[in-house]
Amino acid sequence: MRHVAPVGVLLAANALLGLPAHADNEPVGGTTHSAGRAPVGGAALGTRGIVAPSGVKAPPKTAAKSYVVADAETGEVLAAKDPHGRYLPASTLKTLTALTLIPKLDKNMKVKPSSRAVNEEGSAVGLVSKPLYTVDDLFKALLLVSGNDCAMALAETNGGLAKTLREMNAEARRLQAYDTVAKTPSGLDKPGQSSSAYDLALIARAGLANRDFQRYTSTKTGRFPAPKGYYEIGNHNKLLWRYKGMIGVKNGWTSKALGSFVGAARRDGHTIIVTIMRHDGYFWNEVADLLDWGFAARSRVTPVGTLVDPLPEAAPTPTGQAVPRTPQVARSTAPRADAAPAGNGGLSPAVYGLGAGLLGGGVLLVYGLRRRSRSGSS
Repeated sequence: MRHVAPVGVLLAANALLGLPAHADNEPVGGTTHSAGRAPVGGAALGTRGIVAPSGVKAPPKTAAKSYVVADAETGEVLAAKDPHGRYLPASTLKTLTALTLIPKLDKNMKVKPSSRAVNEEGSAVGLVSKPLYTVDDLFKALLLVSGNDCAMALAETNGGLAKTLREMNAEARRLQAYDTVAKTPSGLDKPGQSSSAYDLALIARAGLANRDFQRYTSTKTGRFPAPKGYYEIGNHNKLLWRYKGMIGVKNGWTSKALGSFVGAARRDGHTIIVTIMRHDGYFWNEVADLLDWGFAARSRVTPVGTLVDPLPEAAPTPTGQAVPRTPQVARSTAPRADAAPAGNGGLSPAVYGLGAGLLGGGVLLVYGLRRRSRSGSS
């Protein structure tokens, strides 16, 4: 018989081991703050409904199940709906992939994608297994055309899928984006993967502070290398052409996640961020209306919450080990068969057992790794 530890023990073990503070079996769509812990960003953001300031016109209606409207400069949350509800992020998760990897990878490095990356399912830019691409090319296609093949090639260039997922989840915790659990670098659906409208706003705000991140997400069209020359690619963010002051960020869709979007626009020196999740239709006009409302409301209303600042980065611990030199051409390769599975963040079952033993006096945690189930992501 399979023994399963109580959820409380799982959460405590996760905290001890530095993992996200929610159990994988928590249903997506639920609010994640637990009893005794205030929602990140303020108590008002714990609601599943709409929270809006008084004294001004109510935010425009949207079919999205969850949204956040925030001032990027001040961090003030101006309005929200189910801001901490956990939903499948689809390709909006690529904003976390980019934010995590841009500082780690030399943008001029040449990459030869692996066969696994080339054959990644869902939306793709059309990579081939030849050293035609720089890291800069891959980030551009990741954020313009939502290349799942580029997400995998970048993860493998960073040292492998398991390592990249560990670093993505560590970055989410640094941002205090505790609703976010990355199980793929592309946003392809996988059990246990989640984010929230609040977390996507945190990630977007941090990303916009990075010059390369903002350059990629604001680019409308660009050239992409091909075996014979190049071809043009165009940004999937329709508001770059339609909305005054639009500067990014990323849209996403899968059949399970439905539509999601992270957007930012700048007018008169001020930037408004709008994030939506789980929209079942055409959302571009609704996002534009929310942005308009945000620009009109900023500085005139009492905020309903705040986008918290990232935690201070811990100083690296000296190991005495030499750091290997980065090769001139990185070969994107699939992880070894004996590599730790991505679902447990690369930690071995022995480490889980140790954490549970320290917490529960010998309580045994037995996890069944879920088989990967994915659908197309864009």
